[in-house]
Amino acid sequence: MEALAEHHPDLVITDLYLDKTKAYGMEILQKARALIPSPACLMMTGFGSVESAVEAMRLGAYDFLENPFKLDELKLSIQRALNYTRTVAENALLLRELKQRYGFHQIIGAAPRMQEVFRMIERVADTDATVLILGESGTGKELVARALHFNSRRQHAAFVPINCSALPENLLESELFGHRKGAFTGAINDKNGLFHEADGGTIFLDEIGTMPAQLQSRLLRVLQEREIRRVGDTTAVAVNVRVLAATNENLEKLVKEGKFREDLFYRLNVVPISMPAQRERVEDIPVLVYHFLRDKVHSRTGQPCKISRRALDALCLHDWPGNVRELENAIERASVLSESPLIVLRDLPPVIIRNIPVGESDQPETALVAEFPDGSPGYTRVSGTPPPVSVSPKPGTAMPSHIVSLKRFIRDQETAYLNHVLTLTNQNKEEAARLLDISLATLYRKVAGEGE
Repeated sequence: MEALAEHHPDLVITDLYLDKTKAYGMEILQKARALIPSPACLMMTGFGSVESAVEAMRLGAYDFLENPFKLDELKLSIQRALNYTRTVAENALLLRELKQRYGFHQIIGAAPRMQEVFRMIERVADTDATVLILGESGTGKELVARALHFNSRRQHAAFVPINCSALPENLLESELFGHRKGAFTGAINDKNGLFHEADGGTIFLDEIGTMPAQLQSRLLRVLQEREIRRVGDTTAVAVNVRVLAATNENLEKLVKEGKFREDLFYRLNVVPISMPAQRERVEDIPVLVYHFLRDKVHSRTGQPCKISRRALDALCLHDWPGNVRELENAIERASVLSESPLIVLRDLPPVIIRNIPVGESDQPETALVAEFPDGSPGYTRVSGTPPPVSVSPKPGTAMPSHIVSLKRFIRDQETAYLNHVLTLTNQNKEEAARLLDISLATLYRKVAGEGE
């Protein structure tokens, strides 16, 4: 008993009866299984009974051997027990990595619309409610689906995503529900569908609005009856699957047009989560830019990339039809093409800088650097605000060392003061606009350098 705590073994082999009157082995088993991580436990006894074996297995014993046993039998049991504990440890590590990769903190944003999304995710993650995730392409719908799964009680089972628009109709039915051998040309073996693979876990149906009408009827039955039937089969099989769906289309409009079943829409739309477009959360752009730059390392210098204030302003002015995915790609491109660790205006894609006045991209940008705090601002769940992201000039650069136009000098001073007020309000633009007695739209234009 003392050695268990001292040595923390990988394997425990103990007799059930360490004397003829009391089963001390059960106490050792319970103490061993309470360790974290717990070792594999093999029980053996010369006074075996079915009741003792059942109790030992109930308490967590891997195997129960009855004396006398062959040495090869013991060796085989030891090998299997150690392989089992190794597999359990690897699965636990993989699960932790998946939760880290797809956890809530990977969804970046502090805008009010994103706060609504976070609150809804937290409320429904650990339930079995069907969720319909709405939003334009590139807004992070699959990231939300994975966060829902890996923060639920189903996290130990499979997460199975499928893009309903990526497969032709004749293959989609087989992929979803499986088929029997000979059900159609090419069906040379029995095959389980994705619903079967997701049993106990979650299936994510992306682009659900493109699903053919016939499959919509079959999916509706699955949601109602919680059972599936493979193509060419006559027997239904029960499944325990949570369904998450996503679409960038207006399903209500498709219902009115007769292109999507109304009853299926209501079955899917139990808990709707609407992802805002990037143009609706402009205030999150600096935080997202930092998030994408954090792990980018310039290939030539080996130093982390930074971004100039003017380049950041240009990013905030773009309307981002491709949403967060387009922003990430723009930062990836800029970090690769930049000739220094500082990303400047000319490093950005042409579509982003096309509205910048001629000659602006040639102006020096080294004095106006977007400084980010140590550690990622990440995302703020439910309450609080993220650490401020300052885009004000560096100390000592308020007075330029070279001669510039009076208009340019006044604009830089105005921008510095605006950023000072934003810092005081912890980047709360509405509060800053109120203190400055200007409209919120005017504040955005001034911070972006457009003036009145």
